[in-house]
Amino acid sequence: MLLELDHICKSFGVDVVLQDVCLSLEEGDRIGLLGRNGAGKSTLLNIITGRLDYDSGSLSIGRGVTLGYLQQNGALDLQNTIESEAASVFHDTLELGRQLEALRLRLSSLPQDDQSRAGLLEEYDRMNTAFEAQDGYQIDVKISTVLNGMGFGNYDRRQPVAELSGGEKTRLAIAKLLLQNPQVLILDEPTNHLDFVTLGWLEEYLRAYRGALIVVSHDRYFLDSVVSDICELERHALTRYKGGYSQFVRQKEERLDYWRKQYERQQEEIAKMEDYVARNLVRASTSGSAKSRIAALERMERIDRPPGELKDCKLRFALDFEPYKDVLIAEEVSVRVGEGESEKLLCQDIGLHIEKGEKVAVIGQNGVGKSSLLRALQGMIPHGGRVKWGTNVKISYFEQENRQLSPQKTVIAELRDRFPRKSETELRTLLGSLLLQGDDIYKQIRDLSGGERAKVAFALIMLERANVLILDEPTNHLDYSTKEVLDEALSSYQGTILMVSHDRYLLNRVPSRIIEMFPDRLQSYAGGYDYYKEHKVSPQEVPQQSEPQEQPKQNPYYRSKAQRAAEQRRKSRLLSLEGEVSALEEEIAAMERQLASPELASDYQKLGEHCALLEERRALLGARMDEWLALTEETE
Repeated sequence: MLLELDHICKSFGVDVVLQDVCLSLEEGDRIGLLGRNGAGKSTLLNIITGRLDYDSGSLSIGRGVTLGYLQQNGALDLQNTIESEAASVFHDTLELGRQLEALRLRLSSLPQDDQSRAGLLEEYDRMNTAFEAQDGYQIDVKISTVLNGMGFGNYDRRQPVAELSGGEKTRLAIAKLLLQNPQVLILDEPTNHLDFVTLGWLEEYLRAYRGALIVVSHDRYFLDSVVSDICELERHALTRYKGGYSQFVRQKEERLDYWRKQYERQQEEIAKMEDYVARNLVRASTSGSAKSRIAALERMERIDRPPGELKDCKLRFALDFEPYKDVLIAEEVSVRVGEGESEKLLCQDIGLHIEKGEKVAVIGQNGVGKSSLLRALQGMIPHGGRVKWGTNVKISYFEQENRQLSPQKTVIAELRDRFPRKSETELRTLLGSLLLQGDDIYKQIRDLSGGERAKVAFALIMLERANVLILDEPTNHLDYSTKEVLDEALSSYQGTILMVSHDRYLLNRVPSRIIEMFPDRLQSYAGGYDYYKEHKVSPQEVPQQSEPQEQPKQNPYYRSKAQRAAEQRRKSRLLSLEGEVSALEEEIAAMERQLASPELASDYQKLGEHCALLEERRALLGARMDEWLALTEETE
């Protein structure tokens, strides 16, 4: 048992957050922790990691068990470089390596007959054994593997951490935690800011992880791919389900359905028994039977009433009229951002044709220009090429960070100012269907959470009744239950959709077409995300770019760092060879002196054996010298 929570309770004032929460974690467990926004997931993780006290219950962590916790905003030393920040995980081992190298240099400078040499060689062997036990010679390989996997393969790793974007810092924090290799790995929303390539690598890494995993995530595809169990935190209690997210959805419904049936069956039985008692208790002939039923009722373990379904928000996107067949025709579109020397070409020669009723999702590497393309197609930023929207097209746009909302306005004022003809009752009803009610509607937009701002944006789209939805990362900031509602709303929408999303679960359920974006083209796939993965065009099949692109320069510092483990092994072998050569030379000299002894000269058998052994030693010396010379040339 790595850790165990037994009936943990936690309240903040009168607000109960956790009630009798139980959880056991064994080696190899991979738990996905689910819960609506505000359910108490972070509170539970903080209790497990000792950052927060609990009110009652017990928490047991196995002797020597190490915990590693990545919060949504992992702490990094901004003064470090990418490389040194990752290497800081191995500070003690690297310090031992530096001491080992210093001792090697000291030994190499000493004469072979120095009295202190033997003791120093013993010290070197002891330190080298400890260094190898800590896997010291593999540190550079580990760092490179994880940094490459987390998307830093083409980075200059001497770049300061302070210069990284928020998403890059998150990736580096994840890399550090993976390098720490704790027995219990705890991740809070690790898939934010990751592109598909990095996500795929992380999922594969976590599936092979030897320790246990607790991960908070609303990424349903990730949960299906990685976890072995889902623990849902709902109504202050924790319920565990076997399998990934899709199995959880099915099992939860089956569990509640079984609970309801058992409860209803027991209630019917109780009603019959109570009716029998009421009719027969006063009769002398049947009072004994009635009393036995009373005793049975008292002994009966009552089944709790099943909880009602938690209220979900309601989303429905409708349209007032349909456009003609050709919704969008874009040709040779190019997009640039920045000005002057900072100007950057994001994409060029982009062509796109969307017809009425299509649901198209654009995917691609981070920074390729997906969001900028959506804005350029709407004329929100300058672009080259030709963009033609069809007749009767009416667009609603969901911007990734909801910057189209007025931060200083209240929620109700935002809707009222956009749709003054709508009554207060209509607007309140709409907001209530999105679970924005009571005092929430008088909050200023800037005081809302990301999920609440998204709901306000969806409310505006519902009021606009457009026939084309352009959505930029619509599931960002939404919890899993709201994502399910959005999936259904977009799937049933009768209009046309053009969206950018990293939500692979959504990409499997909504789009009729996936388009992968490159700097100079779009590659189309007639299906969802899994279809795209199966049919993705390999780099060998991709047409060559019309203009040669400057290749990123290899970082010589990085290459030399990647070879450090091999270089250290060569140096260690050189030091060992120096000792062997010295010993062999002394042994051969002594054997040559023995050839002149009368005792040996008079015994031909002993002399022959001695000469044969001498030749073996000379051959061994020659081989060791050849190896020493070869390693010396490699090191130079």
